[in-house]
Amino acid sequence: MISSNNDWLAHNKQQKPRFCRLYDRGITDYSAAWEWQRSLVAERRDNPNLEDVLILLEHPPVYTLGQGASLEFLKFAPERSNCELHRIERGGEVTYHCPGQLVGYPILNLRYYRQDLHWYLRQLEEVLIRVLAFYGLVGERLDGFTGVWLEGRKVAAIGIKVSRWITMHGFAFNVCPDLEGFKQIVPCGISDKPVGSLAEFIPAINKDRVRQQVAASFAEVFAVELIRETLAGD
Repeated sequence: MISSNNDWLAHNKQQKPRFCRLYDRGITDYSAAWEWQRSLVAERRDNPNLEDVLILLEHPPVYTLGQGASLEFLKFAPERSNCELHRIERGGEVTYHCPGQLVGYPILNLRYYRQDLHWYLRQLEEVLIRVLAFYGLVGERLDGFTGVWLEGRKVAAIGIKVSRWITMHGFAFNVCPDLEGFKQIVPCGISDKPVGSLAEFIPAINKDRVRQQVAASFAEVFAVELIRETLAGD
């Protein structure tokens, strides 16, 4: 995988950089972010020449289920929960979002990269592995699973939806969240591997610095030039 990625990067460095618009936001309601993603994808279906987008944000406490996810991985009755629960169109099982977890939603047209979903998942993992390396930590992949582990703890979950080669959803990177919410589920349907966070290894971790490093690593891995954007009210 590494050699093929290096070949791809070497090829793309010879090309004109593709631009990607970066929206770096704070805590954002899940439903609002979900609808925003859908609108960006719809625009790019109609006009494939539009530039790509990377959204970085955090969510209030919320659980999400992939389109085929099983309710058996919930340890609570959905109708009795005070926490939001959404079944969405990504792959994968149930996961949890909350403040302190950095969520990334890349809206990319893979026709400009590589039309290969396994390649795309490995690239998202690579982004976060490079962020961990920046802090002197060794992120790992596990055979048969999607995501990134750190000393046996899952610190990043990944779930995507791709339609006409345009991506949505993405990754959730546990920087410094309260991990209690994960105890109410079997995260990603994996019962024998604990969830962890970057703050467990670097207690004084600066969340804003991690955001900057994630953006830089994303630009490097996907060979894009980021253009920072703002929305009204930011």
